[in-house]
Amino acid sequence: MAVLNVNPTRMELTRLKARLKTATRGHKLLKDKQDELMRRFIELIKQNKKLRTQVEKELKEAFHEFLLASAVMSPELLEEAVAFPKENISVDIKKKNVMSVHVPVMSFIRKLEGDEGSIYPYGFATTSSELDDAIRKLYTIMPKLLELAEVEKACQLMADEIEKTRRRVNALEYRTIPELQETIRFIRMKLDENERSTITRLMKVKELINK
Repeated sequence: MAVLNVNPTRMELTRLKARLKTATRGHKLLKDKQDELMRRFIELIKQNKKLRTQVEKELKEAFHEFLLASAVMSPELLEEAVAFPKENISVDIKKKNVMSVHVPVMSFIRKLEGDEGSIYPYGFATTSSELDDAIRKLYTIMPKLLELAEVEKACQLMADEIEKTRRRVNALEYRTIPELQETIRFIRMKLDENERSTITRLMKVKELINK
C-alpha cells in the first residue's frame, strides 16, 4: 500500500488521524446508505415485476376486445370512432427525495374528471359493445401504466445511485483508509526512530560531559 507524500511530524500525524476518523465515519454512513438503498431497490424491483405482469395481462385483454371490435366493425368506422378524443389528459410530474435520489411522482390531470362518458369519443349508435369494453379497459389500465413508468424510472435512478455509492464506499475502504493507516504507521515509525536517535545523542553528550 502506498504511503502519502507528507512530512513525518507530530502535527501531520494529528492531521492524518483526524482525516482517518472522518473517512472511517464517512465509510460507515455510506455503507449504511448503500444497504438501505439496496433494500428499497429490491422492494421496487418486486413492485415493478408485479405491476408489469398485471399491466401486460390487462393490456392483452383490452387488445383482445379491440380485435373483436374490429371483427364486427369496418376499419373506416372504427378509425372514425376513435379519431377525435373528447377529453384532454395531461401528466403532472413532481419529485420526492428517497435517500438522496429524486424519484418522480406522476399523476394524470383530467379536465373532465368524474364524467364517465368522457372516455368514449363517439356515439353508441354505430359502434359495438366490444369497442366500449376495450376503451373502458384501456382507461382503467392507464393509471397503472403511469405507475409502472414511475416505478421503472425510480429503479433506474436508484440503481445509478447505488453504483455511485458503491464506488465511493470501495474508494474509502480499499484506498483512502488503508493509505491513511499506512501513512500514520510510517510517521509513527519515523517519530520513534527520531526519538531513539535523540535519546542516543543525549546519552553520548551526557557521557562526554561526565568524562
